[in-house]
Amino acid sequence: MSLTQLHAPATAVERPRFRAWPELNNPAAWLVALILLIMPLIASGFFLIEIFGTTLILGIIALSLMFLAGYGGMVSLMQLTIAGFAGYMVAVFGVSGNANISLGWPWWLATPMALVLATIFGTLGGALAVRTEGIYTIMITLAIGAAFYYFTNQNWAIFNGHTGINTVATPHVLGIDWRSDIPFYYLILAVAALCYFAVQYVSRAPFGLALQGVRDNARRMAALGFNVNAHRVAAYAFASFIAGLGGVLQVWNYRQISPGSVGVERCIDILIIAVVGGITRPIGPFIGALIFVILRTFALDVLIKFGLDGNRFRLLIGLGFLAIVFWSSDGVIGLWERWRRRQARSPSSTAGSRHG
Repeated sequence: MSLTQLHAPATAVERPRFRAWPELNNPAAWLVALILLIMPLIASGFFLIEIFGTTLILGIIALSLMFLAGYGGMVSLMQLTIAGFAGYMVAVFGVSGNANISLGWPWWLATPMALVLATIFGTLGGALAVRTEGIYTIMITLAIGAAFYYFTNQNWAIFNGHTGINTVATPHVLGIDWRSDIPFYYLILAVAALCYFAVQYVSRAPFGLALQGVRDNARRMAALGFNVNAHRVAAYAFASFIAGLGGVLQVWNYRQISPGSVGVERCIDILIIAVVGGITRPIGPFIGALIFVILRTFALDVLIKFGLDGNRFRLLIGLGFLAIVFWSSDGVIGLWERWRRRQARSPSSTAGSRHG
């Protein structure tokens, strides 16, 4: 689709429709969906929450980065900071074990307030970041993340300093404790699915197509009459809301939040997750998150078994990151598609050699 077509009013053909989405015609996608739905029947509580639940939560946060980088060409290192901000707001406005800090609002008031404030926070940060390009955008978003970490670590009146806020209350609706393993897993899965399809929809909507045009050639899009900065700031707002959802689920998962949850190294982890999985497809962040969580969970035991420091699991993650980026610029998805193309070519080449 050309940039001129992007500028034209959206028609019925241009509007994204579910029946036109190739993902829904892929049998492998339906198989994955079925496995995720029946996961509580085949996985223990540990695997259900600590592996698959955590994977989906980190995947949601990394999905917000993928949207900005893949469709907008903007690499943001403050997506985990936005998620942490939403988690802190849930703890501050809601109910927790720190009664002198938390305001005691019910979850159905504290959660929307946290999401609104996190979206505003991310939008303001994005408004600063879009005034720069390239490495300067990365540095500004990283500076915002570092500043928020030190602010939470040193502020005791609102964030309770380095101790953080503990025993955060979780939702109870219709007599169901939504933090118990199975209900919480399905809650995470539902939010992850909504975020995934929302990103897919927006990427094919007129706004998403225009954003991709801005990514490819901002000057030409401005010449066509598009407000480049407005599109970029709106992209930050949308991505911030997604990151905020991940932050709310994260604070409900651990029932506490502290400055360690929003450290600079955690911000970089989100970038690694998105890049390893694939920065150009919405499914990529979830693949990267699964790889990251498995390495983080089981590499510790393997390293300790061989008498090595368990913290060196980050070395394994770093080596894997370098290997994947070296062999594929689009992460695991790129490697998979390269392998499929090679497999598709091999039968024809074999048949051609036989006929020759």
